[in-house]
Amino acid sequence: MGKIDADVLIVGAGPAGLVLGNLLRAAGIDCVILERRSREHVENRARAGFLAANSVRVLTENGLAEGLLEKGLRHDTCAFRNDQAEFELKYSELGNGEVHTVYPQQFLVTDLIAEFLARGGEIRFGAEVSSVSGMDATVIADDLLLRAKYIAGCDGRRGISLRSVPARVFRRDHDVSWLAILAEAPPSMSAIGYAIHEHGFAGHMARTPTVTRYYLELPRGEDPENWGDDRIWDELQLRMRADRYGELKRGAIIERRIVDLASRVMDTIQRGNLFLAGDAASLISPAAAKGANLALMEAEILAHALIDALVESDTTALERYSADCLPRIWRAQEFSLWMINLLHGPAGYDDEAVFQRALRDARLESLRVSRAHQDFFAENYVGI
Repeated sequence: MGKIDADVLIVGAGPAGLVLGNLLRAAGIDCVILERRSREHVENRARAGFLAANSVRVLTENGLAEGLLEKGLRHDTCAFRNDQAEFELKYSELGNGEVHTVYPQQFLVTDLIAEFLARGGEIRFGAEVSSVSGMDATVIADDLLLRAKYIAGCDGRRGISLRSVPARVFRRDHDVSWLAILAEAPPSMSAIGYAIHEHGFAGHMARTPTVTRYYLELPRGEDPENWGDDRIWDELQLRMRADRYGELKRGAIIERRIVDLASRVMDTIQRGNLFLAGDAASLISPAAAKGANLALMEAEILAHALIDALVESDTTALERYSADCLPRIWRAQEFSLWMINLLHGPAGYDDEAVFQRALRDARLESLRVSRAHQDFFAENYVGI
């Protein structure tokens, strides 16, 4: 009790906590990561897979990209389909000329855990954190009181850390739900696919040469168990217009879950010596693949600030951590909302629903024909 366990205690072994821990260890800073789940669980948890150019830079510059560079897949084109036509945007030739690298999050997390341990870090898996305090830099885990100089809350949207930062919270429920599907099937398109259909949105995102992520928009409150494999594939075929553009490559569906699109931004992501990163700092819809990339951006900013404080006794960057991160969080939120409005429209045939769908179609047509609109899209689609 009362023992100083580390200079920095990190709550959560997701991308944010692991990148932060690796950067701190590279600077010789003693840090311990507390993770509620088992190592097997976090190394097999399928989540995001699209890494922006800035995320690849963070990983590469800090010696964390060996697996990514060996196995990651370059994606530089997306395709949009609606009743009128299909068109592709090669965003590597638009905006800032940047691309995505597809590398499933569970692979990245596995790499980061191995590297953190190799750098002399400690991860306590199965640690149940019941209290986090930024005012006295303490954590209660498994009924033990742990002390540190600083705490990083990287334990996600349902973790305890964000509840320990009193702040004004801005929330938005986008009233859109997706059935997220992971299929043991090779990609059916070379591009990222977005389909707009009267039944709702459908999306196609490659993960590996043998696994593909799909999304189906469903009514709010739908039970995913009502959707068997055949029903899912038939609906994907319909919305992706397979009769016009080619059959989808089918396979066993190994994951299905409902994602309710929602956003959360806090007006500060720090309190005392507690700093939030990743989904603990902000929640963003998956419509523009920004969540993991925001996490890595925040981890890098926080790591540099903590290194300044612990090595140079300079707390200037720590004091402005929220101010440095929040403008980029809001920019990502704005583009995510833009994507939601591009891909979805209300059901029904009342005047408001018809009007909103007509605006959606106008946005898509503008994206198809306007180079200025395409440059805006590319810069924000990959940028963070």
